[in-house]
Amino acid sequence: QVQLVESGGGLVQAGGSLRLSCVASGRTFGSFAMGWFRQAPGKERDFVATINWYGSMQYYSDSVKGRFTISRDNAKNTVYLQMNSLVPEDTAVYYCASRTTSAASTSLNRFEYWGQGTQVTVSS
Repeated sequence: QVQLVESGGGLVQAGGSLRLSCVASGRTFGSFAMGWFRQAPGKERDFVATINWYGSMQYYSDSVKGRFTISRDNAKNTVYLQMNSLVPEDTAVYYCASRTTSAASTSLNRFEYWGQGTQVTVSS
């Protein structure tokens, strides 16, 4: 079993930045690809970013490409999402997820473990 705990969400003005963190515990963090997803009110949970175990491959949704950066520190069992140039459309609950393989994935259904989420609100 893997436990994931997100932090770093909050209220920010449009154009601002936030950095989300996700700390994993329990079963070894080793060889796990990680991802960030988000869910706005009344909408489905959508892919945001993913990173492979080695940190060498990252993929982003078109809506965040060039503004968000996913990274990881395997020594700290932590994955990050740096969010810059935030816009009101980025408002959502952001979820961290892990999958028991080293390959990154953009598919929600390929992730076995999920955090509880952290709220990000961007005001105009």
